[in-house]
Amino acid sequence: MVHEYGVPVGVKHYPAEFKADAVALYRCRPGATIKSVAGDLGVKTETLRNWIRPARRASPRRPLRTAGRCPDRR
Repeated sequence: MVHEYGVPVGVKHYPAEFKADAVALYRCRPGATIKSVAGDLGVKTETLRNWIRPARRASPRRPLRTAGRCPDRR
């Protein structure tokens, strides 16, 4: 893969707020899969999974999905 300015060409960079909202959306959708949420957001499944992992590591005993702080559905 060709690199431009040290970043692989074709690699997308998402704002931190988008990443946090994506994780919150996954947490707030009971029964949703990472694949379905990623598809709704237009990101790759593995990309969303990589954003969710740190949340699981930060609080492994706390359930990942919570009812609080869900993003507004528009």
